Parts: sequence; structure tokens; C-alpha cells
Amino acid sequence: METSQSPPYAGLAPETVLDALDGVGLRCDGRLLALNSYENRVYQVWREEGPPVVAKFYRPGRWTDAAILEEHAFTQELLERELPVVPPMAIDGKTLHEYRGFRFTVFPRGGGRAPELEDPKTLEWMGRFLGRIHAVGALRPFGARPTLDVQSFGEEPRDYLLAHGFLPADLAGAWGGVAALALDGIRRCYERAGEIRLLRLHGDCHAGNVLWTDEGPHFVDFDDSRMGPAVQDLWMLLSGERAAMQGQLADVLAGYEDFCEFDPRELSLVEALRTLRMIHYSAWLARRWNDPAFPAAFPWFNTQTYWQNQVLDLREQVALMDEPPLTPA
Repeated sequence: METSQSPPYAGLAPETVLDALDGVGLRCDGRLLALNSYENRVYQVWREEGPPVVAKFYRPGRWTDAAILEEHAFTQELLERELPVVPPMAIDGKTLHEYRGFRFTVFPRGGGRAPELEDPKTLEWMGRFLGRIHAVGALRPFGARPTLDVQSFGEEPRDYLLAHGFLPADLAGAWGGVAALALDGIRRCYERAGEIRLLRLHGDCHAGNVLWTDEGPHFVDFDDSRMGPAVQDLWMLLSGERAAMQGQLADVLAGYEDFCEFDPRELSLVEALRTLRMIHYSAWLARRWNDPAFPAAFPWFNTQTYWQNQVLDLREQVALMDEPPLTPA
């Protein structure tokens, strides 16, 4: 967990990026383009010879070397089974490198467009590949990467926000109260689901982490990969009213279950996982507020309106978690 109060990337100037790549034998022509990433710093870099590459500089203090290398090994394992993922390049037998205190890795550049999730065929296609990813993910557990659970994604982030003064004084009690109700609802959802299988996940499987080409989807950015229930990689593909999500779920599962069995008890966790993500997201923004990129990109965070809306949204989630679980149409 990042604890430094100094900006985490203060020393990562463009020349540092270029020198780091030069140090592993990738001669650059001086051009680089910052890509849309906040947790890490990611650049497309042009080389003197060969196609451009993508360099990812990990946020200091977030992951151990062992956790990063587990992510790399997982994506390589998927690629070896012909899954459409983009693992890091091995340079002199290594995928993780270090320069001036920054750890980084290099990926081949991949292209594509956002998937059209309103298309049932696209959802079924996504489901097929997620089923294949999870079939591999179930073969063995992570050892160094964490598990998505109520404590790490709900209780600890809730406690952090209340302890560090991010909530306005007139809303701290209301937010803390509804967060407690939400956590109780999450626990009830887990109790209804019963004992569920945990497996290695993508972990952050939204449309922004999928590149679509004529050959289908390519899954990128396994930075949030962790142990968790399979439905974590499915629910973020669903949107709209309940009836719409039921149809979308049916399309995803039609492809998914061609390659991996899905336990329907996990559907009791959909709204619980959505609620955990909401609480965790607020704490994620708060923890990163000393990074100048965050106030610039998220100016609406930590305003009175933001926290008022969070209170209302969490109240809605408390009600949704007491409704019957989502089912495929």
C-alpha cells in the first residue's frame, strides 16, 4: 500500500522513461505518448528500429515484485493456451525491470476498439473467452496476490475514509451509517451464496480493458488480477435496468458455459460486488489524492455533491441487495 506523502511519480520525467528503455536495449527515437492510465504510468514509445512498444511504470509501493511477476506468469499461461491476452515482453529473460527506483515492464503494442456490449453476439463472444480464462484461472491459486473479499474491499476502505478526514463533517455520520448498512447487506449476500469457488481473475473486466478487433476481443491490463468469484469478471459487462441485465447475462453465460461451469449461487453476489466496488473506489481516489494527476482528472471527488450522491447510491444498493438475485432471461 502506498504510504509516501510525496508525489509518487515526481522523478519520472520523459528522459527517465527513455533512459530506462535504453537500459534494457530498446533504442527509442525520442517520441513517447502518455496513455490513459492513473494507477500506473503507461507510455507508447517509438523505437529507432521495430514497432512502438508500451512501457508501464508501476506505482511505487502498490505491489511486491512477487505479485507483479505472478500477474506476468498468469498472462503468459493464458497466451500459451491461445487466449487473446497481451503478456509483457521478456527481455534477457526478464519481464520486470528497475531504473532509478521505478519498476517497469514493456508490452508489444496492441490495437483495437471498444467492444459493442449492446450486441448479444459480442456478449456471447466475451463470455466464451472469459470462460476459457477462468478455466485456466481455476487450475491453481495465486500465492502473492490478494483475494477480493469484504474486509479488503469494504471494511478497510470504509475505515480509511472515516479516519482520514475525506468526508465533510455534516455527512460523515450519514455516510458511515449507510456504509455500515451496506456492509451488512454484502455479508448477507455472501451468506446466501454459501461457499463459492475462488479462482484467478482478470479482476477489472470492464469495456475499457477489452480491445476489439475483427478476430474478437483482446483482454488487457491484468494489473488488478486477484483471487475471487467468477462473477466478478462478468457483472461489469452488464448495464441498464434489471430486465436488460437479465438478457445480457443470458448472452454472456451462453458463451461462458461452453468452456467453464458457472455456479448460479454466485448471482447473489452481483449487487454485493457492485457495492464493494463503490466503497473501494472512493477510498482508492482518497489514497491517491497526493498524486497531482488525480485532482486534475477527478475534480468532482471529495466535494459536498460527491458525498451526498454516495450516500444516496449506497442507500439504493442496500435495497437492491435485499431483492432476489439477478437471473438470466
